[in-house]
Amino acid sequence: MVLIGFMGAGKSSVGRALGKRLGWTFEDLDDRIERREQRKVSEIFRDSGESEFRRAEHEALKELLHELRPGTERIVALGGGAFVQKNNVRLIEASRAHTVFLDADAAELWRRCREQTERQGVERPLLGSLPNFRELYEARRSHYSKALLRQETMGKTVEEIASALVVALGLDIRHERRGEK
Repeated sequence: MVLIGFMGAGKSSVGRALGKRLGWTFEDLDDRIERREQRKVSEIFRDSGESEFRRAEHEALKELLHELRPGTERIVALGGGAFVQKNNVRLIEASRAHTVFLDADAAELWRRCREQTERQGVERPLLGSLPNFRELYEARRSHYSKALLRQETMGKTVEEIASALVVALGLDIRHERRGEK
């Protein structure tokens, strides 16, 4: 399963919660990029530019998807721009992974990103100003809408979103059959 959406949509938080609930492996693609490149995403953007980041992102995604085998149960959170890149979409489609678009309105996503930046010191290279944030969100939204499933996240906790996805994807039945709750 591949979680997609804009900055602040909750891809990493929901992915971790889903992984824990289902007993599946969770991986944030940005973490893999940072390990491979031996520097933070914000440093790649700052020192090498967005095009170099997108190259590193594509290579990391290709590596990750190559590792998947039939029956592999893994949840992957993509960065906000990954699903906008045609070469990444082709890789994901070829892998036959389910794509889930976590969505909320731009004002809510902006609030979450600002709060995370202030609380945790998380650097978001493309955060910018609210008008630029909205513009980027609108430009990317049509790409995200190509996902198999869209899950609204407005006003919901991470656990509520994870539960809704388990039901929407029919994973609760399969999960219970293994004797787990």
